[in-house]
Amino acid sequence: MGLCAVLLICLYQAELGRVWAQQHEGKPPFSNANIQEDTQRYYTWKSFGPTDRRTKDLWVDLNNLHKSQVQIHGILSNAHRQAARVALSFDFPFYGHHLRQIIVATGGFIFMGEITHRMLTATQYIAPLMANFDPSFSKNSTVRYSDNGNLFVVQWDKVQLKDREAEGPFTFQAVLHRNGSIVFNYRDIPIPVEKMNSTEHPVKVGLSDAFMELLPSSQLSDANRRTIYEYHRVEIDITKIVSRSAFDFTPLPTCLQHTSCDLCLTSNLTTGCGWCNTLQRCSDGIDRHRQEWLDYNCSAEANGKCEDYNPVLPEGSMSSFNQSSPGPTLSSAVIEDPPATKVALLKDTHTHRIPADIQTGPPNHKEKTGNLAIIAGVVAALVLLVVLTLLAVYYINTHPTVAPPFYLMQLPLSVYMCRTANRNALSLKGPVIGQSLPSQAGFSKA
Repeated sequence: MGLCAVLLICLYQAELGRVWAQQHEGKPPFSNANIQEDTQRYYTWKSFGPTDRRTKDLWVDLNNLHKSQVQIHGILSNAHRQAARVALSFDFPFYGHHLRQIIVATGGFIFMGEITHRMLTATQYIAPLMANFDPSFSKNSTVRYSDNGNLFVVQWDKVQLKDREAEGPFTFQAVLHRNGSIVFNYRDIPIPVEKMNSTEHPVKVGLSDAFMELLPSSQLSDANRRTIYEYHRVEIDITKIVSRSAFDFTPLPTCLQHTSCDLCLTSNLTTGCGWCNTLQRCSDGIDRHRQEWLDYNCSAEANGKCEDYNPVLPEGSMSSFNQSSPGPTLSSAVIEDPPATKVALLKDTHTHRIPADIQTGPPNHKEKTGNLAIIAGVVAALVLLVVLTLLAVYYINTHPTVAPPFYLMQLPLSVYMCRTANRNALSLKGPVIGQSLPSQAGFSKA
C-alpha cells in the first residue's frame, strides 16, 4: 500500500510539472500582418448622432431599473486592468457561435473567446471603447450590468483614464441582444477618442473574432503550441463617437446556422458554404471550429454533394467513408491560459485564402499519447491499491488470532487488555503459544 501511494504521488507531481512548464513559457510573439477592415460579411451597422431620435431609444437606462435587476461588480469597480467572467441567461450568437459566458474587463471591452490567454485585447472582443480605464481611482466609478433574459447590458459608469483623470469621466455601455444584435451607447465622452492613445493599453472600437490552431509539429518541438488567427474585424469611424451617440450592429446569416446538407448548399442567405458529413456541420472553413474542420478532412469532404452522403447500401454494410473516417468527438474543456499563444492577422476576403503556415495535414496525436500514458499509470496504480486491500482483508479473515491493526489503533490500551483477557478466559482450552494468560484470581478455564 505504501508503494502504491508513492506511485500516485509521483504521477501527480509529474503532471503538475508538465502543466507548470506549459504555462510559464515566454510571452507570445505577434504577427505584423495586415488585416482588411470589415467587408460586411458578418455584420452591418448604423451610427446615430446626438440629434437622432434613435440614439435615445437605444440607450438602456440602468437607473430606472429595480436594484435587484442591476448588479455592480465589486471587483471590477475597484480594480485596474482586471477582467471577470459573467454567465449569460441566454445563448448569444457572436459570428455565428452561440456563447453562454463572456469576460467583462475594466478596460471598456468584453472578451468573447472561449479560451483565455495573456493578450485579451488582441482579438475576439466586443469593444465599445477599449482604453486604459481605471475604475479604482474614484468611488463614483463603477462597472454595472443587467440581464433580463432578452438582452445583457454592461455599463462603464464614470470611469477615468489611468494617469489622465483630469480629462473627465467616461460613461458608455454595450448591449447584447438575444438575436445577436449589438449596440454601443455613449453618454459622456469628454475628449475625442483619437486623443486617447496610450502606450500601456490599446485603444480600439469595434468587433473581432478569431480561430485557434495547433502549429505543425515540423515547425515547433512542442506539439501543444497554439496560434490564434484573427479572421475578421469590424472597425468603426472613431470620429463619430461623441457624447450621446450610438452604433447599432446587425448580424448577418452565417454557414454555421444551417443544420442540414440541403440548406447548407442551397440557401440564398449564405455563400461559400460546404457540408462536412462527418461532423454534421455547415461551414466555409473560417470559424472557431477550423482546427476540427482540418482534423477530419472536411475541406475535401465539403466538395461533394448531398447525394454522396446518403448512398443506398445493402443491409448491414457500411460506407467506405465511414470505415476510414473517425467520428466526431466531444469538445474539450476550456483551457485557462494556454501556452505560447500567438496572434496573427488574416486578410478577410470573399475567397478566404488560407495562409501557407496553417496546418493542413492530419492532427498531431503526440499530446494525446502522453495523456494516455499518464492515465494508464494512474489506472494501474489504482488496480494495485485494490489488490493490496483485498489481500489484507483476506489475511485478516483467515488469521482470527491476529487483531486488525486499525482496530487496535482505535481502542484504548486498557479496553483492549480487558477484552483480550475475557476472551481468553471464556474460550481458550489452554494457553496459546506465545501468549500468557492472566495470573490474577477470578479467571478460570471452561
